[in-house]
Amino acid sequence: MHIGILASMLLPVICWLIGDSPKVKDLNGKHILITGCGSGFGHSLAHQLARKGFCVIAACLTEKGSQELITHKSLSLRTVILDLTDSSSINNVVAFVKAETEGQGLVGLVNNAGRAIPVVPASWMQIEDSHTILDVSLMGLIEIILKLLSLLKKAKGRVINIASVMGHVAFLGGSYCLSKWGVEAFSDILRDMQHFGVEVSIIEPGFFKTGVTSLEVIERDLLRLWNWLSSEVREYYGDKYFVKCKQNCQKALLKHPVYTDVSELGLIYILHLPVKQFWFFAMSVSSPNSKPVDVELPNK
Repeated sequence: MHIGILASMLLPVICWLIGDSPKVKDLNGKHILITGCGSGFGHSLAHQLARKGFCVIAACLTEKGSQELITHKSLSLRTVILDLTDSSSINNVVAFVKAETEGQGLVGLVNNAGRAIPVVPASWMQIEDSHTILDVSLMGLIEIILKLLSLLKKAKGRVINIASVMGHVAFLGGSYCLSKWGVEAFSDILRDMQHFGVEVSIIEPGFFKTGVTSLEVIERDLLRLWNWLSSEVREYYGDKYFVKCKQNCQKALLKHPVYTDVSELGLIYILHLPVKQFWFFAMSVSSPNSKPVDVELPNK
């Protein structure tokens, strides 16, 4: 009886794992677009997937980011400028991708670009501050997905959206958490594309030292909005509150595990895979399942 109970418990787990084991074959020459490649995750991922044989189209916000990416010459890596707040820029990238894929379709779209600041109490913000985050991290993400769906359906490709643990628990001020909740929700909505063979995955990294988690940038923007407040509002909050906000940012980014560099992603394991390998896993497995993902350091 006990064996039967054990077998009934293990069978779903075994089937679950087997479902992720088949890999997509013939990755060489398959086209994938990655946004936010000027630095951080996107920069690292573009090189990794190019080495794996993908034809990578790496989208960067600036020419500087693009130039830094192509210093490592690769025949399978192309760059393009993308501003997710500008529909005309998105249209240009879509046209570029169509020309590059030459009727083959797009095997993968990794939405990595995002913005986090300002990280401040909601009452300090102007509506423009919300737009600076939402227009990039959510609305731009939605627009580029919708405009590339035909290419993704043609290749029966997949969408990989970079969300965050803060898409579940809102413990930071500003609109960053709001944008990631939106990414989580839109990704779930988008899963009806499975009917056309398009898979959707979400990756939720923990804290890494990237431009998004730069303490210097966060504190500078905190001071900017503090100085923008009227003297009456500043007096109401008091200088001690402002200092406490700075200390909370320092505590979140310095006392919690913030991994020092995305080049060290091999130290961080997701489902027993390094983070960069998990991205490759999400691109190469035949039918990625929707799974809860825990991020932790391996035992030393």
